[in-house]
Amino acid sequence: MARHAVITGGAGFIGSHLVDRLMGEGGWNVTVVDNFDPFYDRAVKEENIRPHLDDRRFRLIEADILDDDLEGRIERTGSGPIDRIVHIAAKAGVRPSIADPVGYHRVNVTGTLKLLELARRQRVAHFVLASSSSVYGEDPNVPWKEREIGLVPISPYAATKIAAEEFARVHARLHALRVTILRFFTVYGPRQRPDLAIHKFYQCIRDGRPIQQYGDGSTRRDYTYIDDIINGVRSAMDREAGGVCEVYNLGNSGTVMLRELIAAIEGTMGRRALIEVMPEQPGDVPQTYADVRKAERDLGFVPGTPLRSGLQRFQDWMSRPVQARG
Repeated sequence: MARHAVITGGAGFIGSHLVDRLMGEGGWNVTVVDNFDPFYDRAVKEENIRPHLDDRRFRLIEADILDDDLEGRIERTGSGPIDRIVHIAAKAGVRPSIADPVGYHRVNVTGTLKLLELARRQRVAHFVLASSSSVYGEDPNVPWKEREIGLVPISPYAATKIAAEEFARVHARLHALRVTILRFFTVYGPRQRPDLAIHKFYQCIRDGRPIQQYGDGSTRRDYTYIDDIINGVRSAMDREAGGVCEVYNLGNSGTVMLRELIAAIEGTMGRRALIEVMPEQPGDVPQTYADVRKAERDLGFVPGTPLRSGLQRFQDWMSRPVQARG
């Protein structure tokens, strides 16, 4: 009998890649919950999931995770009892969260809590929560190991992710709900949101527009290719190691300076970038760097995509006509 996975944010960048993986595996009924937030063009998300719309194993619920009737709508899909919830939906972005902390709390904290309650009522076997490297704040002790105390967020977005993690832990302890928390590190690749750095940099270089570089280019990020992230998520969905609630870093376990990233993109495209140096932005951390040894031990997670290879794949995807990107 097919298992039933509910994926929130399943029409977005990371979620749609997970949908592709599960649909390709077989043995899954997949229900996507997505509100098609106008943060970016709706047509992009529609194209992400278009290949699955006519598949009887796939259901799309256009809804907000805060909607009171969401549970009933999932039940009415006829896809069977829920075996897994993979909660990826969120209001994203550090900088926008500074202007709208209440909105970010509403979606990222209250929305997560409502889904945890849904999981409790439905007796879901496993709840996988997408979190973020932003929870580590400005901790200078890198690479970062998974810890739950002493986290000091420097943006409302990061604070909401920590709060969501805490509610997930509470539900795991009180209700024996199996929970896996995944802290993603700077995910990139095909379908990446157009507001994110790598996507914007490619567009600017292609169009001959200047890249806005915040600061002197010395900030560092642990850039992680989408296929590696999906490998980690998929392993987490079937996690048997560890306790009822575990947290894992999913990163490339390396760190790259911003100016090195720009140079790598220039090399991939064979074109020079125009650079406009801008002041550093509030909420941006100076570095991210994942220690993934725990994920390797428990999930078999081994990131396998070097930055230049991942950038080349992204370049190949960007070079296709929009309707052929998939």
